[in-house]
Amino acid sequence: MSAHPDSVLVCEVGPRDGLQMAQGRMATDVKLRWIRQLADAGLREIEVGSFVSPRMIPQMADTGEVVRGALAIDGLTVCALACNLKGAIAAHEAGAHVVAIPVSVSDTHSHANVNKGTDAQVEMVRSIVDWVRAQSRPMRIDVAAATAFGCSMEGDVPRRRVAQVAAALAATGADRVALADTVGYAHPALVRETVREVQDAIGATLTKLHLHDTMGLGLANALAGLDEGIREFDACLAGLGGCPFAPGASGNIVTEDLVFMLESMGRPTGVDLPRLLEARSLLRQALPQEPMRSGVAAAGIPRTFRT
Repeated sequence: MSAHPDSVLVCEVGPRDGLQMAQGRMATDVKLRWIRQLADAGLREIEVGSFVSPRMIPQMADTGEVVRGALAIDGLTVCALACNLKGAIAAHEAGAHVVAIPVSVSDTHSHANVNKGTDAQVEMVRSIVDWVRAQSRPMRIDVAAATAFGCSMEGDVPRRRVAQVAAALAATGADRVALADTVGYAHPALVRETVREVQDAIGATLTKLHLHDTMGLGLANALAGLDEGIREFDACLAGLGGCPFAPGASGNIVTEDLVFMLESMGRPTGVDLPRLLEARSLLRQALPQEPMRSGVAAAGIPRTFRT
């Protein structure tokens, strides 16, 4: 991230979260062209895929090849998602710089997502940390407390339980902890309250928010997190994405709109907004059936916009 004290890191999750529920399949070479376009626009951290069962999520079957191809992009931090030790080993063997591991606070969602309860998945994270630390090549381990702001299966998720799970994840030795609004039920007051409670539990180990826009409050929630000291956010070009194991979940917050908001507020992201908008063309060509969102793309970049 930039040394500027007000800078914010935007991690693009489109090649993973954005494509995992897509109706069509993006060819591997097209994925790599798209990832390079995103990197050329200034996105320095991209989640390029997930090491999960290709039977369950066939859109991610080529993740190993995508990781290896993305490693050729200078200056790019290549991230991949994994849900178990097997996936984390595959991510390490492919050369990923970062492995991201989701752990649902909602026990029901955890069983639906990884066929394990929350506490068992925390122990899985511990085994991943132990394995990675024993390797000669380091790999950053990011964990996310998913369904941290509500669950489409269980409803309310108590803040105390969110803080408890976040503390357990931090205790595994993982490098960073994020809070994920997996189904997009959060509102700004809930984001503020939950972030504060988790910060009280684990301090600066909480670094990121992963937000969805199901209720149209994604950017408002990002702003609430920003006000509480969060300086890293996941986002997806055109707002694609969702969780195949969380009924009702819709797309991620829109990268273009998040960058516009942050840059307009004097929060540098290092992202060139016009070049970022250009990356939508390839996405539209590759997946013409997917709805693409963005207020900035619809209205155009205002003449008042300055970076």
